[in-house]
Amino acid sequence: MGSPLKSTAQRAALTREKEILAHQHLRELFAADPTRFQRFHARAADLEFDFSKHRIQESTLELLSKLADDANLAARRDALFRGDPINSTEGRAALHSALRAPFDQRPAVIADDIENMQRRMFAFAESIASGSCHGSTGKPITNIVNIGIGGSDLGPSMTVNALQAHWANPTVKFHFVSNIDPTDIQTTLQQCDVETTLFIIASKTFTTLETLSNANAARSWFLSQGGTKAGIEEHFVAISTNQQKVAEFGIASHNIFPMWDWVGGRYSIWSAIGLPLCIALGPKGFCEFLEGAHRMDQHFLNSEFRTNAPVLMALLSIWYAEFFNVQSLGILCYEDYLDQFPDYLQQLDMESNGKRVCFDGTPVDYKTGMPVWGNVGSNSQHSFHQLLHQGTIDVPVDFIVGVNSCNPCGEQQAQLFANCLAQSQALMQGRTLEEVTAELRQQGMSEDEIEQLAPHKVIPGNKPSTTIVYPKLTPSVLGQLIALYEHKIFVQSVIWDINPFDQWGVELGKQMSRDIFKMLGEHNPTQSDGSTLGLIGLFQKHQQKTGA
Repeated sequence: MGSPLKSTAQRAALTREKEILAHQHLRELFAADPTRFQRFHARAADLEFDFSKHRIQESTLELLSKLADDANLAARRDALFRGDPINSTEGRAALHSALRAPFDQRPAVIADDIENMQRRMFAFAESIASGSCHGSTGKPITNIVNIGIGGSDLGPSMTVNALQAHWANPTVKFHFVSNIDPTDIQTTLQQCDVETTLFIIASKTFTTLETLSNANAARSWFLSQGGTKAGIEEHFVAISTNQQKVAEFGIASHNIFPMWDWVGGRYSIWSAIGLPLCIALGPKGFCEFLEGAHRMDQHFLNSEFRTNAPVLMALLSIWYAEFFNVQSLGILCYEDYLDQFPDYLQQLDMESNGKRVCFDGTPVDYKTGMPVWGNVGSNSQHSFHQLLHQGTIDVPVDFIVGVNSCNPCGEQQAQLFANCLAQSQALMQGRTLEEVTAELRQQGMSEDEIEQLAPHKVIPGNKPSTTIVYPKLTPSVLGQLIALYEHKIFVQSVIWDINPFDQWGVELGKQMSRDIFKMLGEHNPTQSDGSTLGLIGLFQKHQQKTGA
């Protein structure tokens, strides 16, 4: 079908719209329309979605919505939920939404598989919570070490760290290892007791270099600390599709939780990859997490595009990337428990939509995915916000903030909320030369001093942002937030006519890493480029000097 962005008429209409808005400041749009917030605001499950601080008017939304219509978004959305093989390069469905749906709303062919997996997860989580899950010496498990990388790490790590303080079993400590740098696994093992530690090895294929290297290090540590090969059964479980490789590692078949090829790694927190979160929250809390995401699924499926938060987010992102030459998106979470959320979204977005060809294999001639980055507020206000306010590039920002704190303390939550709103207002409104000059005169400065200082204090404003407000961070709300961005990314991919569910660039890196690893052990390797061979030589030289 192709992307509607290839339509000359569509591009011309949106370019004209951009030229109109290029001469209007956001503060002028607000001054002209006191109801702007009400008109550019939507509710999605428990999330309030304010998109009034964007460089848009009603005609802009009409034109952008036409992109969604012309891309046949509604039909593509239905195909996603139905389980059609929309991951065309691998011939697979992308049914992560089925994992959080009620039984009767799942595709029949996988409904029982999901049910059986969840029952096993829930029983396992309850055995740890009750203390009936013992290590090989009879002591209850109190340490969980999740070993994975990418989606097998970022999802469990982010969600457990976001929710464990107020919603998790306090008797269990969680650790997450992903980096092949030996420091990661070794510093983690130093915090663990061999008798009370359970390792979760999360790898769909059970061939991922980083995960297997860390898993082997964990097994060696277990055996060196008094554990036995027979004891591996009580201390290691796996989440994988490759039962043969898992068995060769030494993990018993009843300790293998399934994965399926219709769940991509970065979309897998709802599956058995979410086992650490299920252990942390217990079955009830994990179900609340799933139900929150399902509520967002229903919003995405049933809301008109004009009030559909994921659709609006996608359309606005495309608007800025293609017509305002925006290069990145900032994610600012005014919630300390969400400190890993920008990193999670970074993988979800950039690995999904960092693509250069359409479904038919032809190169795109428009911008697709963009860098996603961010941090927690209000820390970020004292680091990179200066560039957002007065830098020479525009960075649209998503502000994410809760009304209520999980740790209320006087007026601090109100102060945090005020900080968030002040930043979005300052980005939108800015400060003019006239306003700065008047302020400096009131301070008693001379005209010469004002002339020197005033230009440095001018803030142009007119910087777009979205504000997403939730009542309080709960398992349900976190599920809603994740699903919101999942669907945004899917909508973008539909309009760009790209496949968001493969990652061949990642696969190339894995393949080349294996080849180079072999060359590191060779004498005078020759089968590579000059730079890589030179760097291999440096590695070999310095390893010899240090006696490694």
